[in-house]
Amino acid sequence: MKRSAGLMLFRRDATGAIEVLLAHPGGPFFIRKDDAHWSIPKGELDPGEDEWAAAAREFSEELGIPVPAGEPISLGEQPQGRDKINVIWALEADPGPFEVNSNLFDLEWPPRSGRKAQFPEVDRVAWYDIETARVKLFGAQRPFIDRIQAIVAGI
Repeated sequence: MKRSAGLMLFRRDATGAIEVLLAHPGGPFFIRKDDAHWSIPKGELDPGEDEWAAAAREFSEELGIPVPAGEPISLGEQPQGRDKINVIWALEADPGPFEVNSNLFDLEWPPRSGRKAQFPEVDRVAWYDIETARVKLFGAQRPFIDRIQAIVAGI
């Protein structure tokens, strides 16, 4: 079974409410998709790679910024489909405004054309309050919203 690791930043607004930073997948398949198509920045572990190290690497590769300083909080793991487990951490941090500078992937585009095109893994990011994040996230990742909400309530 494949394992992916990721990092979800969170911050508190002026009222103390939680906001989370989510990433929108790049490429032609997601260009017009919004609700239920955002993700926690994450990716597959390399063989033998430490899960936290993979989460930090994927965050930096997909967003183009370093992981902010702070103490990561484990949100545990959650299945995504039948063949993948997501392992996610949260970190309270606000890196301020930044331009997404995601790594690229190759894809035959248009399909069956024989031509390869490059697309960013992430085309944009946004901060969302908890309720909006539940709507925006892929369904398999929504349990992490409940977990961060419960943990932050106890801090």
